[in-house]
Amino acid sequence: MTEAPNDAVPGPTDKGLADKPISAAYAERAGELRDALVGELRARGKITSQAVEAAFRVVPRERFLPAGTPLETAYGYDSSVVTKRDENGAAISSVSAAYIQARMLEQAELRPGMTVLEIGSGGLNAALIAEIVGAEGRAVSVDIDPEVIDRAAKFMDETGYSSRVRVLVADAENGVPGEELFDAIIVTVGAWDIPPAWLEQLAPTGTLVVPLIMNGVTRTFGFRREGDHLVSTSIEVAGFVPMQGIGRHSDTPLTVVDPAGKTVTLQFDTAAALALNDLDDVLRTEPTVAWSGVLFPNATSWAGLYVWFAWYMPGFCRLRAEDGSVLDEHGRWFPFATVRGTGLAYLVIRPAMQDQGVEFGACAFGRDGKIAAATLVEQIKAWNRDGRNTEPTFAYWPTGSDETQQPADAAVLAKTHGVITISWPVEE
Repeated sequence: MTEAPNDAVPGPTDKGLADKPISAAYAERAGELRDALVGELRARGKITSQAVEAAFRVVPRERFLPAGTPLETAYGYDSSVVTKRDENGAAISSVSAAYIQARMLEQAELRPGMTVLEIGSGGLNAALIAEIVGAEGRAVSVDIDPEVIDRAAKFMDETGYSSRVRVLVADAENGVPGEELFDAIIVTVGAWDIPPAWLEQLAPTGTLVVPLIMNGVTRTFGFRREGDHLVSTSIEVAGFVPMQGIGRHSDTPLTVVDPAGKTVTLQFDTAAALALNDLDDVLRTEPTVAWSGVLFPNATSWAGLYVWFAWYMPGFCRLRAEDGSVLDEHGRWFPFATVRGTGLAYLVIRPAMQDQGVEFGACAFGRDGKIAAATLVEQIKAWNRDGRNTEPTFAYWPTGSDETQQPADAAVLAKTHGVITISWPVEE
């Protein structure tokens, strides 16, 4: 940051930045990057309304980020910024990337005069909400961490939003004290379930936007009520730091070691999903590779395949591996896998012939490796046949809702306070 005392404008007073005014050149550069970001968000279809565009053009992103954050990061299309880590170095608070902030605001269908709740504070997103709902609206931002709330409140004071946004410490699992109904609730942390308190404080015609974790795979949904349940109106691919407090959900890990002593961790959504077979030496066996014949063009997303795995593949888990593990020796791999008996298979790709993109396949280890590989390849083919070219509908059915109304062909995923269903349109 360039200091220029003679032409300075007010700036943030974060630790390490106090009493260091921002130069006019710095502010001008921030404005240029802000306009460029809005243009990119528009071009990529993440901003689709004038209201969200206007908010992004006004709110200074750089003023809500830690001291020293480069402007290019502050205004990066997909740059998220971690603002707090736990004792193990895991991110527990962050400022979301611009594209997902824009998309979630569009999913919420905000309008002037609305009362909006943000769960998971940081300041920046609440300021954007305040701009959209205007002087006649209200924005409430809560977080379980007092340090996060103090930081958000300070940024609000510095940028002039403190009178337009109520920030408070609360575990939103229990609802927000002193508040009644919200026209929209936007959750900016990964949620394993939808607690009853959210539905109790959501207006009958309100919208809930939530990154919902389904068997370890997260998608950000826009939900609206349909009778006694919620139905998805929009879906976005995004990852978030996990929910803390009462609503926190921890994966069940299983660590195995390869011949070189490198660790590979299998992460299961619940303990019940963890196969009880002996996998200690699974990576010390000869690998088996099977290819599906399913091709995908270059530079396109196959995120829908991950959702399919999470819902339909028996023994589904996700992988984390140390650099240089045996997984790296067998081509490009992705962290989605299945355990079948004493076999472990994970997703791999290879270049397709004649520059047709990539082909999906499975690399497997263990005595039952061939079975595991066949399971994964079978699901690749099933997705290619039944799910690749269609978009599913998701619904959330709170405990006590009429289960007989669930689609007969829907898959069901149990949660603590209800169930999620996924159903695919029937091709005629």
